[in-house]
Formats: sequence, C-alpha cells, structure tokens
Amino acid sequence: MTTTHKSAGKVALSFQLLKEALQGKEIDYTTVSIRKAVIMLAIPMMLEMMMESVFALVDLYFVGHLKESSIAIQTVGLTESVLTVIYSVAIGMSMAATAVVARRIGEKNKEGAAHSAAQVLIIAFLVNTVLSIAGIIYAKEILMAMGATEQAAEHGQMFTKIMMGSSIAIMLLFLINGIFRGAGNAAIAMKSLWVANICNVILCPILINGLGPIPAMGLTGAAVATATGRSIGVLYQSYHLFWGKGLMRLAARHFKVDAEVMKSLVKIATPGIFQFVIASCSWIVLARLVAVTGGEDGSAGYQTALRLMMFFMLPAWGLSGAASTLVGQNLGANAPGRAEESVMKTVKYNVIFMLTVSLIFFYWEIGWLVFLAR
Repeated sequence: MTTTHKSAGKVALSFQLLKEALQGKEIDYTTVSIRKAVIMLAIPMMLEMMMESVFALVDLYFVGHLKESSIAIQTVGLTESVLTVIYSVAIGMSMAATAVVARRIGEKNKEGAAHSAAQVLIIAFLVNTVLSIAGIIYAKEILMAMGATEQAAEHGQMFTKIMMGSSIAIMLLFLINGIFRGAGNAAIAMKSLWVANICNVILCPILINGLGPIPAMGLTGAAVATATGRSIGVLYQSYHLFWGKGLMRLAARHFKVDAEVMKSLVKIATPGIFQFVIASCSWIVLARLVAVTGGEDGSAGYQTALRLMMFFMLPAWGLSGAASTLVGQNLGANAPGRAEESVMKTVKYNVIFMLTVSLIFFYWEIGWLVFLAR
C-alpha cells in the first residue's frame, strides 16, 4: 500500500471516528482501544464545555448593543462571577456523579448507576433551593458587594434575580450531563447544550429588543432568554434520562432516599467543590477589584475578555471529564492498568490542545501589535 493510500485511510478513519463521537454511538469503553475511547468521549465533552461558555458570550454580545451597554455588560459579568459559586457546586457534584455512575457501569450494574444518579439529583435540589432563595432576596446587595454602583445595581438587579432564581437549570445541566458522561454517552450531554444555546441565541434578540407583540425587555430579556434556553436544555436531558434508549434510564423507584449513598456522594464531591470554590473566589475578588478601580467601562472590558478566555479554557475541562469516565469504568471493570493509561493519554492530548491555543493567542497578539505599530 502506498504512502498516499495509507494517509487517505487514516483521514477516512479519523472522520469515521469523529462521526461516531458526535452521534453518540454506544461502545464498551473498557474493551476498545484507549485512544479511541479518549477521542470518542473527549470530542463531545470539549464541544459541550465550549457551548456552556457561549451563554455568557451571547448575552454580552446582545446587551452590548443596549443604550446603557457598560452597565449592562458589567451586570452580566458580575452576575456570572457570582454564579461561579453555583458552577463550582454543580461541577463538584457532577464529578461525583460521573465517578460513581462510571464505576457502576464498569461493574455492569445499571440499576446501581441509576440509583446513584437519582440520589445526586435529590442533593442538587436541596442545595440549590437555598442558593436560589438567597440570590433572589439579596440580588441588589450582591451586585453592590461586587463593586457595582447603586445605579448599576438598581438597573441590573432583576437580571441577577432571574439568573440566580433559575440556577437550578444550571445545576441540572451540569449534573445530568455528568450522569450521561459517566454512562459513556457524552454526545447526549453535548447535544443538550446545543439545544439550550440555540434557544438562547434565538430568544435573546427577540426578548431584549422586542418583536411584534413582544415588548422590549432590555437587560431583563437576556436573563429570561438564558434561563429559558437552559431550562429547555434540561427538558431535553430529562427526556433521554427517563425515557431514552441508552444505558442510563431513571425511574421513580430510584428516587427513594438512600442516606448512605448520599453520604458517599457528598464525600466524593466535597473536594471537587472546594477546589472550584477556591478558584471562584479568586475570580470574584478580581471582578470586584476591577469594578471598583476601573468603573463600569473597565469592568465591562474585563468581563468581555474573561468570557472569551473561558471559551477556550473550558474544553480542557471536557478532556478531564473523559479521563474521569474512563478511570471510573475501567476501575469498575477491575482494569487499573487501563485506567492509568487513559489518564496519561488524556493528559497528553490536553497538553497538545492548550499549547495550540496558547500559540494561536500569542501570535494573534503579536500580529495585532505589528499591525498597530505600522
């Protein structure tokens, strides 16, 4: 076989693998080649994480065209900074869900996987209820504590109330996707974010600017659009979670409270939650510092740049999610060697991805500086 034919065969194989990953074809990740397993999980997970960051970018783009754009962008950014606490809890819980579900799937214990998934959803509802109520009641105070002026806080408090009040949709998006990832069906997780973002992109300009009988809602419209888009994404997830044809299907019997399983899930989730809460606190402190020292314009610019950066950083978390699933399933299948090899291969791909992104940004910046210097 000639070199040309070999290259063509590799390209065809790569496209076939990409197609299978996007379609969500179910395979046994404990038996296929590790390279294929990593790619099949990593591609949809990376796209999923990119889609999660699109919510804030879409909101920033559309509210940036409002009359009081600086206040609007600052409000969106500061609210998103506060929401990182909820993201942290959601990510920590989703890591626990992925780990436990993957372990049970690796053991071929579908009933145990479904029971664990139901328990983590119960915990999520209890935790999020407290956070949502606090966010609704103290929305204005939260914005002012983050460094917003009283005028900006007054103007943007409804946006914050809606976003905090609907944060259960954020929690469920992360958690249910974590459940699907643990079951090895990362494509459903990715598609749920596609559905949510498409709805948000359609609704944002309509609700912000108005259309026909629909009145212009301004900044509040962005919150309503995002909350609605995320909620539709959760409904899409729920359909596949309760009535889908995949490995993971929940029923009413799985929601019987199991204190031991809950305790185990909280124990697994706690380190991850604190890990991300610590990181979130640094984002919050920086956001407040910029808001206080840079004013509305400085804060708006900082928040825009931050969201763009997160768009390229979040896919790295997607790759780490692939490692979590493979480690859990292979340990459940009593294959610790494959679990270790999966981690090392995922680390290799993550380094290549982040290095590529860093080089693109570096040379892009150099190019702009050269252009501006002329």
